[in-house]
Amino acid sequence: MAATAVRYLRAAGAQSAHATGGTGRDARHGTGPVAEPGALPRPDLRAVREDERAPVDPAHFRRVLGGFASGVTVVTAPATEAEASPAGFACQSFASLSLEPPLVSFMVGRTSTSWPRIARAGVFCVNVLAAGQGELCRAFAVSGADKFAGVSHRPTPVTGSPLLEGVAAWIDCEIHAVHTGGDHLIVVGRVRALGAAEDDRDPLVFHRGRLGTFTPTDAES
Repeated sequence: MAATAVRYLRAAGAQSAHATGGTGRDARHGTGPVAEPGALPRPDLRAVREDERAPVDPAHFRRVLGGFASGVTVVTAPATEAEASPAGFACQSFASLSLEPPLVSFMVGRTSTSWPRIARAGVFCVNVLAAGQGELCRAFAVSGADKFAGVSHRPTPVTGSPLLEGVAAWIDCEIHAVHTGGDHLIVVGRVRALGAAEDDRDPLVFHRGRLGTFTPTDAES
């Protein structure tokens, strides 16, 4: 599964080089093939002609889509031989995808520096954050820092990905497929193990750029 994800990233890099007159080699140095997956370049997403109506304003797009409340997760992967520490990033674009076979998905920006490390590992764990884990979310949303410093975790039972302490639920996965989605990648994972906190703790919620908690409005059945 890791090889599949890495091949995808290599192919995308080769296509980008070809589009700019390259031959699949590193365009900056002009020597050697692209051997390792890296953050993909932001694509040109122009979908209208110069004389047509302008595309959706990005600020307006974010403002409207921010009205959709979601849960918050941290996607983690174990360290590989190339890295000394695990990888992880905060992610709200997570969803269940299929029951048979059991599949889940998450979206990650093409310029993410965490994704290539997850791709190399070929596995990941989705940690569903609980209501009191706002600071943990913010820690994993920062780029370039040691995100696991002081964070308690243990390996998941199948893939060995970091399972963060205190989460509401966790899903242990292997990378099943990777698809392009504009300036993001759509990562599909095949579920190998999963579990939830015994105390059925409330989830952390994200809405209009703010973290909060869930308050039910209907009676319990």
